[in-house]
Amino acid sequence: MANAKKRSASGEMTVREAGRKGGETTAERHGHEFYEEIGRKGGQKVRDEYGIPFYEEIGHKGGQKVRDLIAEGKRALGSGRRSS
Repeated sequence: MANAKKRSASGEMTVREAGRKGGETTAERHGHEFYEEIGRKGGQKVRDEYGIPFYEEIGHKGGQKVRDLIAEGKRALGSGRRSS
């Protein structure tokens, strides 16, 4: 990835620069509504292919991850305290 950050000897733009430039151009041409629409279409496609139970499953997994992170944070705070 170090090579992707450097310009070539001929001064061409990097892949990252090209992506950023393309994203900015798309945002200027199409606006906020464009992104809302493609997001909605993508969500409908996922729903059609995987069904409602898919969302239930990933929601459950996300909730478990949050629960685990909160517990980890509480343990870290608890281990750092000293009794006076």
